[in-house]
Amino acid sequence: MKTIMMSAIGAAMAFTLVSAVCANRNTTHKKTAPAGNGFAVLELFTSEGCSSCPSADALLARIQDEAGNKPIYILAYHVDYWNRLGWKDIFSDSRFSKRQYQYSEQLNSQVYTPQLVVNGKSSCIGSDEAAVTNAVGDALTSAAELTLNIKGQLQSGKASLAYEFTGDAGNSRLLIATVQKRAVSKVTRGENEGRMLSHVQIVRDLHSFGLGAKQGTVQVNLPGDFNTQEWELIGMIQHGETGAIKAVTRASL
Repeated sequence: MKTIMMSAIGAAMAFTLVSAVCANRNTTHKKTAPAGNGFAVLELFTSEGCSSCPSADALLARIQDEAGNKPIYILAYHVDYWNRLGWKDIFSDSRFSKRQYQYSEQLNSQVYTPQLVVNGKSSCIGSDEAAVTNAVGDALTSAAELTLNIKGQLQSGKASLAYEFTGDAGNSRLLIATVQKRAVSKVTRGENEGRMLSHVQIVRDLHSFGLGAKQGTVQVNLPGDFNTQEWELIGMIQHGETGAIKAVTRASL
């Protein structure tokens, strides 16, 4: 696992080997939810420039393939702070780095790759199979605070999404992630030089909307090559202050 810390002006970076385990900020006992009520949103912060990341990518790919009908949602964010170290990750985006730094404040955690954030409530090393498995199990047996449904219609380069939720979504926002399901890259420089890297559930765009009424319609722009076989839209309701994800669903397109 690689830790990257940047100064206020972004002129210096230091790498540190860190040890981490999944730790929930809320130490009170978990409530047992009815079967199927819990969900697991696995947000992986990764980079093609990081030699520790391919093992995390592979673990998340296996979880994705074995998920079946379980409510497991994988979102891989490629951060951009590795780009200056010899290889520019074509999937990277500064907004995803910003999202990771926001989580570091909310979870009181370090910023490193590969970092996995589960339901916006806990984090662990993304390649630590035991920690990830335990975190997924805990998430699936926890009670969901809200329910969310999204139905969409594809238009010319856009998607019109009608959403509806139940429960109290106070101080929360609706996030829509545009996700490319799979991709392969040949890396020719940096720590992964010469490697062919496989990726799953790559977040290519992330839209944020305010929530007022329990139902409404939002619109998002789509990539030119968007199709329902190779892409999907995942919607989440996330608390603005704590970062906790209260509901998640795949848009029905």
